[in-house]
Amino acid sequence: MRALLLLFPLLALFGCSNPPYRGSDVLGADEFVMDSYKIREGKFSVLQMSGKDLGSLAPQHLEEYHDVIQEGDILQIAIYHPTRTDISEAVQKIGAQIGYRVTNGKVVLPDLEAIEVAGLTLEAAREKIQKKYQDQIRDIEVFLAYRDRIQRKVELAGLVQVPNIPVDGRMRLFETLSIAKVPPQANFFKSYMVRDNLLMPVDFYKLMKEGDMSQNIVMRGGDKIYIADASAASLMVLGEVGKERVVDLPNGFMTLRQAIAEAGGIPYTGDKGYIQVIRGNILQPKIYTLNWRHVIHLPSDSMLLIPGDIVYVAATPLTEWNRFVSQILPTLIGFDLVTKGIKTVGVNVQ
Repeated sequence: MRALLLLFPLLALFGCSNPPYRGSDVLGADEFVMDSYKIREGKFSVLQMSGKDLGSLAPQHLEEYHDVIQEGDILQIAIYHPTRTDISEAVQKIGAQIGYRVTNGKVVLPDLEAIEVAGLTLEAAREKIQKKYQDQIRDIEVFLAYRDRIQRKVELAGLVQVPNIPVDGRMRLFETLSIAKVPPQANFFKSYMVRDNLLMPVDFYKLMKEGDMSQNIVMRGGDKIYIADASAASLMVLGEVGKERVVDLPNGFMTLRQAIAEAGGIPYTGDKGYIQVIRGNILQPKIYTLNWRHVIHLPSDSMLLIPGDIVYVAATPLTEWNRFVSQILPTLIGFDLVTKGIKTVGVNVQ
């Protein structure tokens, strides 16, 4: 009877311990290194590992195009003539106050009939307006630029200071993000771009951090960009570490060595032979078991973590046993005192 009473708390406490997972499906260092090389290929390789394939960036997205004036655009127009300051001031005043809006494809200027400009480049429109004026006034020069663009803008949200930026057929992504004043701590892995309601396969990290100009696409009106916060991607470090914590991944990846350092390292209670990385769907995760020797001897960029990973450091067998004893000891002492008390009143406990 006494043995059975002792067995129940022992089983309960043993079931609460946290040994490493040792199933036959556990992967080793070789598989972890191979997956790390895939991670080094960039954001879309990481997404492929989780079953999301956005394809590759088509070459035509890098090609500049002839930007043309659209309906609703507002033009900034100025003219110069050595003697006709009256016409120069009239055009300048309207341009400075409200600009010249393209309505029904045309603009109206002082002393001229409406001029068709929609579908023309700025240079072609400038030459057309200048010719119209020169038919009446010799030696006149026209200057033309966009003041505002109703349709041909890039919209930005998230960690940006400038939410709308006009495009001209030459402006590229890098320049757009610079004008938008994107902070350096932005999470480029979680940032994305949408064109025509489809996600564009652009790797912001490679562009902004590695200078990969193959990602520097030409912007088009209607493009939408979201810049994510640094905490938008993270991983967890649990178990026998200095401090269990969530670690932000602003770059979309981190070395295993750095993640353990962020959590305060592995104390003497940790089993350095069982450092496990849990990755993927919680119902069917990939579980890698690594050794501290792998962490310190293999190149850092061959042991990479990605958002959603869980790093778990098991306790040493001695630590598990010491904790087990420290938890069971009060129960054993209490049980012993109870049995001794029962015996003092004449009850025999077998």
